[in-house]
Amino acid sequence: MHLYQNQSLKIYNSLSGEKETFIPLHPGAVGMYVCGPTVYSNVHLGNCRTFISFDLVYRYLKHLGFKVRYVRNITDVGHIEDDADEGEDKIAKKARLEKLEPMEIVQQYSVDFHQILELFNNLPPGIEPTATGHIIEQIETVKQIIDNGYGYESNGSVYFDVVKFNKTHNYGQLSGRNLDDMLSNSRELSGQEEKRNPADFALWKKAEPVHIMRWPSPWGDGFPGWHLECTAMSTKYLGNHFDIHGGGMDLKFPHHECEIAQNEAATGHSPVNYWMHANMLTLNGKKMSKSTGNNILPREIFTGNNTVLSKAFSPSVARFFMLQAHYRSVLDFSNDAIVAAEKGYNRLMEAIDSLGNIVAGTTSTIDVSVWKQHCYDAMNDDFNSPILIAHLFEGVKYANLLKDSKETLTPADLEVLAKTLNTFVFDVLGLRNEAGEDSSNEKLDGVVNMLITMRNEARANKDFALSDQIRIKLADLGIELKDTREGTTFTVN
Repeated sequence: MHLYQNQSLKIYNSLSGEKETFIPLHPGAVGMYVCGPTVYSNVHLGNCRTFISFDLVYRYLKHLGFKVRYVRNITDVGHIEDDADEGEDKIAKKARLEKLEPMEIVQQYSVDFHQILELFNNLPPGIEPTATGHIIEQIETVKQIIDNGYGYESNGSVYFDVVKFNKTHNYGQLSGRNLDDMLSNSRELSGQEEKRNPADFALWKKAEPVHIMRWPSPWGDGFPGWHLECTAMSTKYLGNHFDIHGGGMDLKFPHHECEIAQNEAATGHSPVNYWMHANMLTLNGKKMSKSTGNNILPREIFTGNNTVLSKAFSPSVARFFMLQAHYRSVLDFSNDAIVAAEKGYNRLMEAIDSLGNIVAGTTSTIDVSVWKQHCYDAMNDDFNSPILIAHLFEGVKYANLLKDSKETLTPADLEVLAKTLNTFVFDVLGLRNEAGEDSSNEKLDGVVNMLITMRNEARANKDFALSDQIRIKLADLGIELKDTREGTTFTVN
């Protein structure tokens, strides 16, 4: 029997504005699509929070026993400067500035994105499609929308007719916006003369002669609209109707609103049952921004090379800090907040490490089965990680009481406590026990430095046989010594 058969999961649905009991379209299987990054710069911390939030969702669904198809795209067509229909392609702009091919920019920042998420211990999605790899599917979707009467060609570009669509559908259903208000508040932009209405958005854009990223289409050389790629890729891998679509709160409008409209115009029905949106991350109470300097990159946290924090913090501590807030809440990142998170993280790891040394008793003075269900109840309530963490610290308290012989557990109950803590900390929250890793590294450093001292003494005594033997034996273990004028250093291969 799978766990999901005994647990009732509720998800806050942005479409209804309510928590709804999660019932997948196909029993035991979940289709989930999350909007991925536009790879024209290093992934910033706010994006990481979104991807960590949906990694938590993915991990918990898998833990419950669901078979999850998790699709997260890579936007490798830069689209436009402000993600509207005008301006300069972000990737092409970066390529021009750095004198590189656009696909070199894409590769460089895709690698960075994957490395950072791996450091955060995110599980990779099952499918990671790219926009440039699905141009044919996007063109076919545009054709469908035109054939159904909701798209029109204008001067080599194709636009979505929002006003016509809204006569039979509800454009604004996700974001709660009113089309008449949107039309009256529309600002004048260059290229608006191509559109029937200011609110119409691009399905396909004509490529000007200087535009580097371009593909042939029935309407001439061009490139796909920003919203189109997610519609084409989500439906290709999850079908026209699937369970969960996620992304940052900033994508609710226009991106996700336009996705719904495109799907309904192409297929005749709404694409997604549960829309989920992760909230933003601020820094010292203000919006993160590169232009104002109120910004910090993940690597700068891990190395300590920044002007915001007092020292370096490990990826697991940064991840734990983010999971201490609910994914739908605004979270403020500061030195004091992550210092406090590190203390909590260390307490958690110390308690887990101590459980292996606790001797079971003949009776149980703690009801761990009730505590265990509380952990599930927290996650079943729209993936409420801060409440889960509060219950895990109850488990830490139990571990400390057992260690001090102030409470007892039978072998079976002790196993439940240990297994539940390990499951939720490592499998569901996705933390690593880096405290233990640091301790092991310190011991390794100590042993190698002791052998370097012995080798230096052997060389001073002209015992070159022993000196060489130490160097060779360490090399066999993957530890390479390097002699310099300042002394001997080592690297672990």
